[in-house]
Amino acid sequence: MIAIDNVLLSDEIIEEQFVCDLDKCKGGCCVDGDCGAPLTAEETTIIADIYPKIKSSLTPEYIAEIERQGTHTLDNEYGYVTPTVNGGICVYGITDEKGIVKCGIEKAWKEGKTDFRKPISCHLFPIRIIEHPGYEAVNYEPRETLCKPACKLGRKLKVPVYVFLKDALIRKYGDEFYNTLEAVAERKKMMG
Repeated sequence: MIAIDNVLLSDEIIEEQFVCDLDKCKGGCCVDGDCGAPLTAEETTIIADIYPKIKSSLTPEYIAEIERQGTHTLDNEYGYVTPTVNGGICVYGITDEKGIVKCGIEKAWKEGKTDFRKPISCHLFPIRIIEHPGYEAVNYEPRETLCKPACKLGRKLKVPVYVFLKDALIRKYGDEFYNTLEAVAERKKMMG
C-alpha cells in the first residue's frame, strides 16, 4: 500500500502493466458494467451544461435516452452515474467505423467544444476510487476478460499502470502527487 496525503493506493498501480488495446476490447468498458460511469456531483452539473455541445455527436437512440432519463441518473451503489441504454452502453458512447466505442464527451473535448474531457472515473479506468471518511482508496481493477489484451500489451510494452494513467492521475490529484508516486515507484524498482 502506498500512502500519499489522504490517498491510499494499491501496490498494483506501480507493479502491474496496462495499455488499452482498443482494437481488441472495442471500448468494452463503455458498454459492459453494472451501471453507467460513476460521476461526481460537480460532473453532473458540467455534463448537463455541456450536453448541447455534445448532442450532435450522439445517435438519436442515445439522445432519446438522455431526454428520458436525464444527463445523469442515481444508482443505489455508485451514486451519480451516466445513463445507459437498456442497462448496457453508456448514452455518451459513440461507435467508430472499426466498431470501437469511444466517448462522445471526449470527442467534443478534442474538437475544442468543451474544456471538460470526460468523467474522471472513465479517464482513470482501470483504477477505481472508493471514498472513505478521511481518505480515498485507489485500486487497480481491470476487468478479468475484457482487459486481458490491455494487460498483455502493457507487459509487452513494459508500461506500468501509473504511467499509462499519468494524465488522468495528474488531472485528479495534481503534478506534485504524481511526482511523489513516480518517486515511490522508482525507489521500489531500485530496491528490487
